[in-house]
Amino acid sequence: MGTQQLLLIILGVIIVGIAVVVGVSIFGSNAQQANADAVTQDCLRIAAGAQAYYKKPTMLGGGGNSFTGLTLQDCGWSSSTNQNGSYALSSISSSSFTVTGTGNESVTVVMEVFADSVATPTITFN
Repeated sequence: MGTQQLLLIILGVIIVGIAVVVGVSIFGSNAQQANADAVTQDCLRIAAGAQAYYKKPTMLGGGGNSFTGLTLQDCGWSSSTNQNGSYALSSISSSSFTVTGTGNESVTVVMEVFADSVATPTITFN
């Protein structure tokens, strides 16, 4: 083979290598964003379940207009983990609480929940 052909082959290998590296990088960032979206959606499902618990009378197994004593099971979750990540409730008072979701792709979502609304979630990529 001539020198020109060898240079073209080497150049082709370099271009393919760069394309593979860029593709893997883009896929990784998309996976992290998809996980953040899924964890945010799960936190919203927990919030909706908690708000239903808040409004349900204590005689029927609800909170009777209070979040005090709220657990993930009260929100309709049998486990604190799923395929998207793990979830925890904190700062539980009678009128609000915080739900924290930690994703599988180095993402954390923190959301404050009130009886009739949900604060804008804080999403952190670790």
